[in-house]
Amino acid sequence: MDIKLRFLPVHPEDPDSVKKLSGLASSIVKEHYDPILGPEQNDYMIERFQSVPAILGQLGHGYKYYLVADSSSECGFIAFYIKKDYLYLSKFYLKKGSRGLGYSHLMLDFLKEKAASAGACRIELNVNRFNDAVYVYEKLGFRRIREEKNDIGHGYYMDDYVYSLDLV
Repeated sequence: MDIKLRFLPVHPEDPDSVKKLSGLASSIVKEHYDPILGPEQNDYMIERFQSVPAILGQLGHGYKYYLVADSSSECGFIAFYIKKDYLYLSKFYLKKGSRGLGYSHLMLDFLKEKAASAGACRIELNVNRFNDAVYVYEKLGFRRIREEKNDIGHGYYMDDYVYSLDLV
């Protein structure tokens, strides 16, 4: 099967795409993280990181967001920014029904192209320690380089592993 994905850039001057992204992001994150974090912390994080104002703020600070679409609809999204000599992968999400179809490999290929064009030598990301996706990142070739616990306010923490993928 020949899988094709489209990567649709989200721009702050296109409020409809930002709103669509926020809705998609909120639904994916809610479904995936409520069992891990609990609904209260997850709702706080969605408002802080995936609301329309939050996404607009991130876009204004150098983040690049892309809706990921397969042949039928938007099925996920990615967000990243260049940080010194590496690409920091902030968001890498797929709808539940789109997981396990090989899409993550195509998404990573897209990110590698973006990293190379920016002169980045690696990709780094944070992932919640209790998220099953750690295995996906390891399967994609990322290696765990450290642990972090970051205070995000209101008594909540992001308890993460940091992963890295060397590109050279």
